[in-house]
Amino acid sequence: MHIRIILLAATMSAAVPGCGEPTDSEPVSEPAPEVVEPAVARSVDPAAAPAEDGWPAVIVAERNLFIPEGIEFDQTHQRFLVGSLRDGTVYQLERDGRLIPVAEDEELVSSIGIEVDEARDRLLVANSDFSVIATGGVGQAKLGVFDLSNGERIAMVDLGATLEERAGETQFFANDVTVDDQGTIYVTDSRARAIYRVDDAYQATLLHRFVPSETFLPNGIVYHASGYLLVVGGESMFKVPLDDPASASQVALSEPIPGADGAVWTQDQHLAIVANRANRVVVLTSSDEWASAELVESATYEVMATTVAVVGDELYVVHPHFRDEGTPSVERVTFE
Repeated sequence: MHIRIILLAATMSAAVPGCGEPTDSEPVSEPAPEVVEPAVARSVDPAAAPAEDGWPAVIVAERNLFIPEGIEFDQTHQRFLVGSLRDGTVYQLERDGRLIPVAEDEELVSSIGIEVDEARDRLLVANSDFSVIATGGVGQAKLGVFDLSNGERIAMVDLGATLEERAGETQFFANDVTVDDQGTIYVTDSRARAIYRVDDAYQATLLHRFVPSETFLPNGIVYHASGYLLVVGGESMFKVPLDDPASASQVALSEPIPGADGAVWTQDQHLAIVANRANRVVVLTSSDEWASAELVESATYEVMATTVAVVGDELYVVHPHFRDEGTPSVERVTFE
């Protein structure tokens, strides 16, 4: 959804740029054996008062190691939805921490970024494969589309097939997803440095590709009603006009955003971005159609985060715990 925000935080020895994709120089091992005992992150205060809309300040999941990398708030059904890096399932996270499967599919390998398209009753899932990071495999870039009300599969789109490379010549990691006012879907691929476009017939094309000489790896993505995408990754942000994607330009930021990851519009149309390498959420505004942007607000926490979402006028963060024994939790953000 365009104005909902929730933020996922995580601890792992490898840094995670954008929806949970570590850098090539930092090895990632397979997740440790499951530990059922909940472990609340230090930045969580279980005694904090509930938010005004009735959501608690902290929600601790009932189990660990499902690794919720992406999260959304479904306004239609008034629920949190979280993905799973480990099994691909998208779950509903209840107030008491229970996990209820919402979208299950044999082709869902690692659900990374998720997007609720309430206007069309769809759940959009960036479907990747964590083995590209853990073992150096090829990975995958697919888009899963599911009925928001009943979880039934509508489509599974092979995004990587739009690229010209022969098999084995590149790696894929579908990372984040957004949708425009007409229902066209856009997905970032951090390994192939690509942005894919999927039309209302679920046909995919390559919208834009950042050249290998650029250090930018596209990660979090949002659509702006003026007809462009804002894409973040590394310490940077790019503006990609939909009518001329080849003219993509770097946004001049008032300061770098280390580990720029998930991004989302707040209710007042500011842009909230997770800086996962700084354990920080930053809020930006622009006075020139996002040719430049200025930081106006920030919040910090002790445990690394990945993506961000809004419930009412609140921001929440989630702690997925990629490799340790901590139990994932969601907590409300307090701005400085």
